[in-house]
Amino acid sequence: MADFKYEALDSTGKPTGGTVSAATQDAAITTLQRKGLTITAISGGAQTGIMGQLQGITLFGGVKSRDLVLLSRQIATLFEAQVSALRVFRLLAEQAEKPVLRAALTEISDDLQGGNSISKSLDKHPKIFSEFYVNMVRAGEESGKLDQTFMYLADYIDRSYELESKARNALIYPAFISTTFVAVMTLMLTFVIPKIGEILISNGGTLPFYTQVTLDISAFLVDYGIFMLIALIIGGFFVYRYTLTPAGRLATGRLKITLPYIGDLFRKLYLTRIADNMHVMLSSGISAVRALEITAAVVDNDVYKGILTQAVTDVKAGSSMSATFSHYPEEIPVILVQMLQIGEETGEMGNILERLAKFYEREVNTSVDTLISLIEPALIVALAVGVGFLLASVLLPIYNTTASM
Repeated sequence: MADFKYEALDSTGKPTGGTVSAATQDAAITTLQRKGLTITAISGGAQTGIMGQLQGITLFGGVKSRDLVLLSRQIATLFEAQVSALRVFRLLAEQAEKPVLRAALTEISDDLQGGNSISKSLDKHPKIFSEFYVNMVRAGEESGKLDQTFMYLADYIDRSYELESKARNALIYPAFISTTFVAVMTLMLTFVIPKIGEILISNGGTLPFYTQVTLDISAFLVDYGIFMLIALIIGGFFVYRYTLTPAGRLATGRLKITLPYIGDLFRKLYLTRIADNMHVMLSSGISAVRALEITAAVVDNDVYKGILTQAVTDVKAGSSMSATFSHYPEEIPVILVQMLQIGEETGEMGNILERLAKFYEREVNTSVDTLISLIEPALIVALAVGVGFLLASVLLPIYNTTASM
């Protein structure tokens, strides 16, 4: 048992307060409600029950996009069925399979029971519900269209997840093949080639130039490979630390959108995210300035974050969004600026942004397919050249030696 301090309103609306003993906070709330009290705040006591059991678990694991899509659709369906907000989150907390999500939904239910709004309750869990998500829910509360809002969110997260997954998976295959190739070549040069090199040198004679180059590389890796590995680890650590700084994040963001081939894919991916975010928020009644601020916070690239932040300042000063974006031709294509200008002139900004989001989503899909079709043959050729050079460096001298005997 533990003591919980509470503040409440009695049946006449008069404020009251005190302490109540109960095994869990849920039990304390139930006890007070049976007395006819409306709870406005409750605290204290050792966290037991669901929240206490998961206190240490929330640091491990997380909530994936797929979980958030399913959750949003469930919330939308329950709201359409006229189920109360408190009951919605109580039901979902009971059904949640992931401990982290179950704990969050339980806490949200408690906050709702304490009189908080849904958006304010969600805002206490930024690792699960982003600023974009919370502001969308807040707009839904103000417009009275929470069921539509949660369905919009589910569709948006689903689109974003599929798009990012496709782009990410397109890079996993070449990264895996390249890493495997480098690992195998390194093992060959450090363990196999040195032994074969001793045999070739002991036979005497002049070695071909390409064989000598291979033996020199092998000798360098054997003698200094460990130092190179240490230097790479230390260098990687400092590069990682640098990417955590504002200047490092900006440099990383710039690098992503300027790399040959891959940069174009990243650029279209960020433009899709910007257009889709803005479309969903403007369609929900969120102001253009607030939509720009939230998009800047969730775009995940400091280059575009800077552009959107500048757009916020300019729009507040009376300028148009398209006028600001027109100053960044390398990051924002002319066609996007022109489309935004049409949207501003016609008052159809939401529809224009929706079309832009769909257009760039198709462009990302096309770019990914093109990238895969180019990478696969390029990797095959590179692997064939590397393996062929290594084999020729070793086998041809052995063949020449055998033929001369």
